[in-house]
Amino acid sequence: MKLPPLPSLRAFEAAARKESFRHAAAELGMTAAAVSQHVRALEGWLGIALFERSARGVRLTPEGRDFSGTVSASLGAIAAAAEQLAAARRPRQVRLACLPSVVSHWLAPRLPAFRAAHPGIQVTIGYSAGAETPAEAKADLLIRHGARPSPEALPILSAATRPTAARSYVERKGPFPDAADLARADLLHDEDKAAWRRWFTEGGIVAPTESGPLFADFNLLVSSVTSGLGVALCPSALIANELARGELQILFERASDTEKHYWLLEADRPTPEALLMRDWLLSESRNSGQLSS
Repeated sequence: MKLPPLPSLRAFEAAARKESFRHAAAELGMTAAAVSQHVRALEGWLGIALFERSARGVRLTPEGRDFSGTVSASLGAIAAAAEQLAAARRPRQVRLACLPSVVSHWLAPRLPAFRAAHPGIQVTIGYSAGAETPAEAKADLLIRHGARPSPEALPILSAATRPTAARSYVERKGPFPDAADLARADLLHDEDKAAWRRWFTEGGIVAPTESGPLFADFNLLVSSVTSGLGVALCPSALIANELARGELQILFERASDTEKHYWLLEADRPTPEALLMRDWLLSESRNSGQLSS
């Protein structure tokens, strides 16, 4: 099989697609003069002009236009086949950026099921660290907390919070028959004291909210609640297992932050592995029944 030199074909394909030696050179990382030399070498090999040259630039001849379609399709097919072979040899992996609280209380107990269903996929879980997009988190998927960050974001869990305490605390400091009775409880705060102020205000209750420590991380907060330190506003969906085991109990059903959720975002060009995990996370979300407030 007698073929034209591949470097010349590659230069011609780029020059034909751009209809410019200069733009082709920028794409290929060479000089315009080098592109021109490759094209002339190909024209000499074929014995036919592929471009009309003038002071204004270059333009494909009819023969050059016909030939460029075949060359472009052929090089594209080679590139696609090479990518397919290379992808088959690359390790299959998916990177998820997530809040530690979601991993500890919701994802970790479910993750073995994903690994059993997809043993060939390496799952890497990292901190979201305030990232607003998967790109910022250098991840394929990102789970965020708060109001809906974008129309493409998919809800995973409700983030509605309710007054929650350990049974031992209620037995020691309770009972709390009315919401106003929580004014005498040890109120624990997640990052700031605004959440408790909002919960009391929404219930028409005037109550001090200054008692109790602040916790910078929800895992620290819920551990303190479980140990009987006080009452905290906890996302009920996130502590469903602790509630089911009786370690924690909801004192009042009236919720705050009902508009907030834990949201799933995917990268602009998700990998097949990322799509598998996305669909699995959404399935687990539906099965958990924790989407509503």
